Amino acid sequence: MTAEYKVHGAVAVITLNNPPVNGLGLATRRAVVEGVKQAQGDAAVQAIIITGAGAAFSGGADIKEFGKESAMQEPNLHSVIAAVEQSTKPVVAAIHTVCMGGGLELALGCHYRIVAPGTSIALPEVKLGLLPGAGGTQRLPRALGVEAALNMIVSGETVKSEMLAMAPGQKLFDKLSASAESLAAEALALAQDVGERHAASSEPLPLVRNLPCKHPLGDAYFGFARNMVGGMSKNYPAPLKCVDAVEAATKRKIADGLLFERELFVNLMWTPESRALRHLFMAERAASKIADVPSDTPVRNVQKVGVIGAGTMGGGISMNFLNAGIPVTILETKQEALDRGVATIRKNYEAQVNKGKLKEDKYAQRMALLTTTLAYDDLKDCDLIIEAVFEELGVKEAVFTQLDAVAKPGAILASNTSTLDVDKIAGFTKRPQDVVGMHFFSPANVMKLLEVVRGKATAKDVLATVMKLAKKIKKTAVVSGVCDGFIGNRMIEQYSRQAGFLLDEGATPQQVDKAVEKFGFAMGPFRMGDLAGNDIGWAIRKRRATERADMKYSRTADKLCELGRFGQKTGAGWYDYQAGKRDAIPSALVEKLIEDHRKELGITPRKISDEEIVQRLVYALVNEGAHILEDGIAGKSGDIDMVYLTGYGFPIYRGGPMHYANEIGLGNVARAMERFAQNPLDDGKFWQPAPLLARLAAEGKSFS
Repeated sequence: MTAEYKVHGAVAVITLNNPPVNGLGLATRRAVVEGVKQAQGDAAVQAIIITGAGAAFSGGADIKEFGKESAMQEPNLHSVIAAVEQSTKPVVAAIHTVCMGGGLELALGCHYRIVAPGTSIALPEVKLGLLPGAGGTQRLPRALGVEAALNMIVSGETVKSEMLAMAPGQKLFDKLSASAESLAAEALALAQDVGERHAASSEPLPLVRNLPCKHPLGDAYFGFARNMVGGMSKNYPAPLKCVDAVEAATKRKIADGLLFERELFVNLMWTPESRALRHLFMAERAASKIADVPSDTPVRNVQKVGVIGAGTMGGGISMNFLNAGIPVTILETKQEALDRGVATIRKNYEAQVNKGKLKEDKYAQRMALLTTTLAYDDLKDCDLIIEAVFEELGVKEAVFTQLDAVAKPGAILASNTSTLDVDKIAGFTKRPQDVVGMHFFSPANVMKLLEVVRGKATAKDVLATVMKLAKKIKKTAVVSGVCDGFIGNRMIEQYSRQAGFLLDEGATPQQVDKAVEKFGFAMGPFRMGDLAGNDIGWAIRKRRATERADMKYSRTADKLCELGRFGQKTGAGWYDYQAGKRDAIPSALVEKLIEDHRKELGITPRKISDEEIVQRLVYALVNEGAHILEDGIAGKSGDIDMVYLTGYGFPIYRGGPMHYANEIGLGNVARAMERFAQNPLDDGKFWQPAPLLARLAAEGKSFS
């Protein structure tokens, strides 16, 4: 039962009841149409109310139906709205808490609308690469005015009901209720009143579709809007189509405008950008679900957090918890390091205050939650302790041995390691079940990704607690198994190896960077290396030389590091940098270093296309991603995509490396890999398609 029908005197009330946000799935749509029909046939009923149970009027489409036939099955949302509009008895929408997407479109089809203050109103379809497909682009401009409606539709952002109710000349809401609690009673009174009036009158019921819709500047306004929107949405077709649809509302009859909107909606559904954004939407929600950890797993209470290390990472991690109102104690070995760390946190917050992003009183509240210490004993009452110390196993051992001695029973002990073995770290304690990896990405107070590394002994309630806490500190958490580099860094190593081979064969750092940045990456591999510090990769390659002597690398990166060119922090890396600036300036010294290296190897440089650069870098991620799935390190391909979209600057409109490979076709990807394997200067062994990839390609299937 996804909608309830009850009669209160002369008013029938249809209550949407499809948790969590009363999504308009097929069963709910049928129930609304049936309810309207039942009320029409009941002589005692004079008016109808449509409202929502629980914490929403309606959030719109039911995400459980995404990609299924039932999403378009009759009655579709157009048919539901038509049934409401054609009702001979007035239909009142009693709107509260959340009214978005199809929920708002349904409300716009009702004859009257009463809304509770504080309700979140939006048409967010553009965030899925779509536009409102059930009349939103045609009815909202009529109810709210062209400019306000276009702003809402193009941005997809949420606006509070009281702001909209105050808009001059708006016909979106007939009444703002006194409070959320009084909405039901006020809606009933409104429905009784309009029901009696219309029962005694032959006046037609008011319809939003019949309201006029014009903009005084006409073509000039829409030309301006296109320039503005086009400049901000170059990789996304939906925003400009929203402008087209709203312009149609001002120039066409409503029936023609609705047909035009539908045509645009269907065309956008098939664009790769919309498929990528819908994949991201689903993958983000799926990432928080762990196959063998039920959603009702009890969680541990985290009221106080300890952070070991006051450097850039430790300070950034601390800010996440302070922002969420959770007290933090930072531990360091020296007072000067503590003072530096706290000064950096203050500087970060003061920058936000100066930009108007943070109020002074909030800044003061957050700093009041921060304490510092030089003694491990001061962490004894912490519920979660995260170490952010130097990336070396011996250093981690010293920290976890001391934590094991002072932390209270049941405290979660987390390592911010980016590559080290979490099982070995857990083995330094007598409580491996309480140990987990929490790999934050730098800058930790900004980057959304949190890799949650599950050790073989990590307790399920520890995982459930960390996943819940990630939401509280506004991170996208993705679970990884234990392996060298986890999901993100294990894959990026293959990407970086390919970048090095491309230099050996004839490319320049700037050509490689420009090619992948044109593809949509936020930053190419060489600019990224300079930002992160080339010495980090150097340390990994030195470790590889003893652990995996068979692993082949270009020597150019080592030669660069031998010159002390570690990147932005030393003022020179793959590029040159001017003091205080981050602009990457091509370096003649690096160009000569690469040329000399080629001569040593006897390589004649060749011209390499941008297409080959992109394919080798991206398909290296895909092949390693397939191995990661096969090894059980990632639970699903969408998790890998979330890691790359939120932590590594992969273009969102391409949906992540695994989704992108699906779009290209795994057969095409596998054939390209077989071609790369023939290159004697590359690593032919790596380019053997992972068994999972080879099997899916042969069967014509995809990772999803």
